[in-house]
Amino acid sequence: MDYGGNSPIHGVLNPHQRKIEGNVKAQRLSDAGLEINAKGDSEPDPELLEQFDSFYKTTKSLLVLFQIMGVMPIERSGKGKTTFRWFSGATIYAYSIFLAETIFVTIIFKERLLLVLQKGKRFDEYIYSIIFLSILIPHFLLPIAAWTNGHEVAKFKNMWSRFQLKYYQVTGTAIIFHNLTLISYSLCIFSWVLGIAIMLAQYYLQPDMQLWHTFAYYHILAMLNSLCSLWFINCTAKGRVAKDLAQNLHNALESTDPASRLAEYRDLWVDLSHMMQQFGKAYSGMYGMYCILILLTTIVAFYGCLTEILDHGLSFKEAGLFLIAFYCMSLLYIICNEAHYTSAKMGPEFRERLLSVNLMAVDSRTRQEVHMFLTAIDKNPPTMNLNQYADINRRLISSRGNLSGNIGVLHFTRPKVD
Repeated sequence: MDYGGNSPIHGVLNPHQRKIEGNVKAQRLSDAGLEINAKGDSEPDPELLEQFDSFYKTTKSLLVLFQIMGVMPIERSGKGKTTFRWFSGATIYAYSIFLAETIFVTIIFKERLLLVLQKGKRFDEYIYSIIFLSILIPHFLLPIAAWTNGHEVAKFKNMWSRFQLKYYQVTGTAIIFHNLTLISYSLCIFSWVLGIAIMLAQYYLQPDMQLWHTFAYYHILAMLNSLCSLWFINCTAKGRVAKDLAQNLHNALESTDPASRLAEYRDLWVDLSHMMQQFGKAYSGMYGMYCILILLTTIVAFYGCLTEILDHGLSFKEAGLFLIAFYCMSLLYIICNEAHYTSAKMGPEFRERLLSVNLMAVDSRTRQEVHMFLTAIDKNPPTMNLNQYADINRRLISSRGNLSGNIGVLHFTRPKVD
């Protein structure tokens, strides 16, 4: 695509053109309900923040679900503002529901631990016991992994609110996430249905899984599924915004002052990149725990299943381990794949749009802005990471596959005991 190829070369604006451009920008600010203060900064109106906060309206169902489950007790304290307080109504409710669940989960944890310590069981039964003992651990880590980052989560939500208003201010179009609201509601329901279905399947496949034990796992598996849904919604939303921003670059290049408009688009891109980093920082504890649990559970299930098949042949009992491994790999695949596509839309695909600009058809200031835009992309790589601890991309899947393969090789090379 040849941006600027059919448009005239734009030179430096004369005073009259600058006045017209300033009036247009002031009108756009006025239409958005913004005023310019003495320092030249725009103060957003809470009413307008609420009006243009399509992301909040789209993901409200997940926010409410996390509040009901006591996972992330952030709340909407005002129009266009999300907050977290240690003694708010939502947080006190989270304390109460967590305490009630902890009493029951502790009882089941003790029961499952006794099963692990029993002697004379088959190897696959030990594997089952270890896996379902480890799945209970995230419940006890919830206050550390989630609540301690509550302020960062609220900051991330507020960044989204301000970004959407700024996007309208710069481009003149509001962000609308088509179909994401329906997807968000559907994922909320599916998260619970899937968690219950998996545990009922394990009840029929495991001889030592009692029905009343399964009730301790429903909310934990629903939380894991909801976190995967939250990741999918956020990555999809960022990817769509990045795609729309790239497609609108020609509007900036065809304006009366393309250099200034490109600078505004660059600010939007940098803000979107910062939101990616803030998302990983805000949920680093939860997704860090999430990835570790999924990786360990998959490896243990894979090893246990392989060992039983090689030692005793294929049987119906191994179906439960297959189900667990497939479930965990599906969650990991969704997270890694969505992160990959989002990074691609914000990085390589966006860079390709800029590189396709015909620099010979624009003035020197515009060429400089294009180079600065490319530099900003290079210096702020749009990667999904967990507060700089780990990058989330497709390499995570391949590394897990390599590790599972090495464990399989280790099984074949172990000495046989007569």
